[in-house]
Amino acid sequence: MTATSLADRRNAAISRGVGVTTQIYADRAENSEIWDKEGKRYIDFAAGIAVVNTGHRHPRVIEAVKQQLDRFTHTCHQVVPYENYVELAERLNQLVPGNFTKKTIFVTTGAEAVENAVKIARAATGRQAVVAFGGGFHGRTFMGMALTGKVVPYKVGFGAMPGDVFHIPFPVELHGQTAEQSIGALKKLFAADVDPNRVAAIIIEPVQGEGGFYPVTTAFLKQLREICDQHGILLIADEVQTGFARTGKLFAMEHHGVAADLTTMAKGLGGGFPIAAVTGRAEIMDAPGPGGLGGTYAGNPLGVAAAHAVLDVIKDEDLCNRATSLGNRLKQRLESLREKAPEIVDVRGPGFMNAVEFNDATTKLPSADFANKVRLKALKKGLILLTCGVHGNVIRFLAPLTVQDNVFAEALDILEASILEARSA
Repeated sequence: MTATSLADRRNAAISRGVGVTTQIYADRAENSEIWDKEGKRYIDFAAGIAVVNTGHRHPRVIEAVKQQLDRFTHTCHQVVPYENYVELAERLNQLVPGNFTKKTIFVTTGAEAVENAVKIARAATGRQAVVAFGGGFHGRTFMGMALTGKVVPYKVGFGAMPGDVFHIPFPVELHGQTAEQSIGALKKLFAADVDPNRVAAIIIEPVQGEGGFYPVTTAFLKQLREICDQHGILLIADEVQTGFARTGKLFAMEHHGVAADLTTMAKGLGGGFPIAAVTGRAEIMDAPGPGGLGGTYAGNPLGVAAAHAVLDVIKDEDLCNRATSLGNRLKQRLESLREKAPEIVDVRGPGFMNAVEFNDATTKLPSADFANKVRLKALKKGLILLTCGVHGNVIRFLAPLTVQDNVFAEALDILEASILEARSA
């Protein structure tokens, strides 16, 4: 079966609303490599969008799931609970930033975690409004869409969004938006549009994901924390993409010494198996009544088993430091190309959550065209890359933290060649 015929079958069978970045049809994968149905090998710098931080099919993750398969696959924790769910909650309560007593719930997806964080915040505060940021991404459910700060493709055509959701600009100095201006916009919002005493929560990604891999500063997060404390507003850290060693810390908020009241997580937690969580202050997490939280597949035993193995691998293989080392090598390589490729206007990101941003060399405007040329050149050479950003002019790097050194070096060579070739395309 060729990729072309598979693409035809896919187009005939699957809604066009499910977009795809490549026409690679995976046959097998191992660590940082994928082989397609025709036997071609690719280096995976997407990692299922920051899911397999521990690599495709890490042996310890696979073994943990196999052992769980031999015991039971599903009982629904709300009907017949199981110990590894409790144990994983205990581990996250200890690991999530914040020097206070915590509790955890498990769900299935990142969007579901965000939805539940908003439910919990509203139940705990008795307030309704939520503030999010332009360029942020929080999922494709209706509340997730409402919180997301990008219309196309996430909101267009889906009608009215849930009410009482407000947006302020995310601080990106590269695009002329300072942290001071963003704090000013929040204060203006409170003065003109919504009483801060009606705001349940402010949700923020410590490093914006889909929005362009822009990190916030410690000073900005501290100001946001102070404003939340002043008005009794809960701070939600969306760590769905930043979590589990990606930024050089287990959680990105650890870089700043600022603790959120609620933290959402998913993606890297399960190492390729669906699981998500919300962890937060115990008294806040206890606000909803019994039955108000949960889900049929929430905390599925296979996902829980995988998550335990992922946490073990991150610790035992020192993946936080590995992320920093890999990211430094990548950023150094990209910085070395600036003279040869003036389209590069920024190289950034903590740990191995890195990005390169491109402008047109002549107009100096954001160039989605150049970023896409680089992506396609790399794909032809066997390197899978993802673009992102409000302007579509950013390439983000999300390779597994376990990528082999020789494969990583090969990928950097492909990346450099692709950038230089895109200049003459």
